[in-house]
Amino acid sequence: MAIITKITTQKRDTGRYNIYMDFGKGEEFAFSADEAVIIKFKLRKGMELDEFALAEVGYHDEIRKAYNNAINYLSHKMRSEKEVRKHLKEKKLEEAAINEVIHRLHEQGYLNDAEYADAYVRTQISTTDKGAYVVRMELKERGIADPLIEEALKRYTPEEQFEKAKTLAEKYARKYSGESERILKQKLDAMLRRKGYQTDAIQFALDEGDFGRNEEDELEAIRLQGEKAHRKHAKLTGYAYERKMKETLFRKGFPIELIERYLEARGEE
Repeated sequence: MAIITKITTQKRDTGRYNIYMDFGKGEEFAFSADEAVIIKFKLRKGMELDEFALAEVGYHDEIRKAYNNAINYLSHKMRSEKEVRKHLKEKKLEEAAINEVIHRLHEQGYLNDAEYADAYVRTQISTTDKGAYVVRMELKERGIADPLIEEALKRYTPEEQFEKAKTLAEKYARKYSGESERILKQKLDAMLRRKGYQTDAIQFALDEGDFGRNEEDELEAIRLQGEKAHRKHAKLTGYAYERKMKETLFRKGFPIELIERYLEARGEE
């Protein structure tokens, strides 16, 4: 049997204590323990502990360390169960202690993946331009079960998704003012898909969005792209030059009628 010879408060963490014991060879540092563990086991100077008691104290202290770490992690913002588990594993805490703490946190209401998913969706709707698909994938990465994800995403109504997609498309359209209308819409389509919007919301945005495009905008766009194409093919002449210019501008999304008008006007110039 080992005997506790001294209990001292840690300098850096007054909630933890260093336990010194005599295992038969004089006093030596044995372990540290949380204040709650000291109280639970009524540890005191002169108390004898066998191997079983030492193991039990160590296990409960591991739980306490895991619990304190989890509470501190949760104090900054809501977390999913998967996030808390990952955080505790990174702290090199034992799996059994982690499982016990996760169970306790659920019982105390500190962990609730359904509430987490609901709050996450509300935050993404109000503070980001993400579509429902991206939000769904982010929740899956955080370990939220599919039924909880689907329930939370009911908050993100089709009407909201359609309007957000339309607003986003109108905003980004200004970046592509030098493109043909067809290429503009292709780029907006790609952008909205990357943001997580589905086909129906994208189609609504492209059909209903006000991109400020008129005939003069399209003429200005083809002049801009035409100048770039001309610099590239300036060494060519005659039919070869005209063919390359048409191919280039057609790939840029301009209709053949507009290309021919542009080339005719350029020839006159």
